[in-house]
Amino acid sequence: MNPARSASTSEISIRRSRPDDAAALAAYMADPAVFGQLLQLPHPSEAMWRERLSTPAVPGSMDISLVAELGGQVVASAGLFGTSPMLRRRHAIGLGISVAVPAQGQGVGDALMAALTDYADHWTTLLRIELTVFADNARAIALYKRHGFVEEGRLRGYAIRHGEYADCLAMARWRPEAMALQQ
Repeated sequence: MNPARSASTSEISIRRSRPDDAAALAAYMADPAVFGQLLQLPHPSEAMWRERLSTPAVPGSMDISLVAELGGQVVASAGLFGTSPMLRRRHAIGLGISVAVPAQGQGVGDALMAALTDYADHWTTLLRIELTVFADNARAIALYKRHGFVEEGRLRGYAIRHGEYADCLAMARWRPEAMALQQ
């Protein structure tokens, strides 16, 4: 892959993740440039990813796990996941996304974000998507803003990264028609 060129969206394939994606996810998530920007730990194993991807969906859950393929290779994953079992928080869901370094800047993140926001807006009763991002991850913050996320606050010393406490931003996106109702 040539990082200097953007892939056309027709070259990017988005689909639900499955257990046999575990090896690809473990491989690119082992890259410090990837896991260092996430709340993941180093040295992920294929077995850990296979178990995570094999867990059956909870009936009634709005959770979704997707992967992106570029040139037939899994190069990214993203998902929406419940953040709380509390009845009064079921309108909200968390978002996580990761992209292999060679696929960054190729439109893969945009394609995954478009798929997740379409799912949330048109196929669920979700009103709010939430995420945290390291405050110095300008590229990810720009991606989220392009997809309607706004910064809601700064979380000081939120996570350990490279042996130091690092700040994260709390960001969220409301379903577009829900925002119109609020005004």
